[in-house]
Amino acid sequence: MEDQMVTVVGERFCVPYTMELVVKRKLQSFSKSLYEAFDATGNFLLQVDGGVWKFQKKRVMKDPAGLPVATLREKQALSWKHQWMIHQGESSERNHFLCTVQKSNALRIKNNLDVFLGNRYKDHGRDFHVTGSFSSLSFKVIRANTVIAEVLLTG
Repeated sequence: MEDQMVTVVGERFCVPYTMELVVKRKLQSFSKSLYEAFDATGNFLLQVDGGVWKFQKKRVMKDPAGLPVATLREKQALSWKHQWMIHQGESSERNHFLCTVQKSNALRIKNNLDVFLGNRYKDHGRDFHVTGSFSSLSFKVIRANTVIAEVLLTG
């Protein structure tokens, strides 16, 4: 594996060092949650919101100023591997497409997700693998055979 940074959303979200993030989940209602990411000193970095019981599942990731960074939309298809299409900002245009995320195996209880960058979904294997569970409140992001990020959720 090359030892280079991979820019997915934008260079402003890349750092050349290990950075501890804290993700907090806030229940806004029975059907809506809000996730907020902070750095180790408590600086607010990102927010993800969206309802879970809507017909079209959609999440919007926003920066501290409230501007949309990326929009995650569940692909409506007859598939066991739930797929999400991620676009830059609030766009759904092809030229703003960032990546596809899908379950590795639909029958497993533990969340295993595969991430395919840009238009390489059909051409190459996955770029990242995410594993973890909501019950343990932790996830790992793996590139090749190397853990590049770990996420611990707090309530």
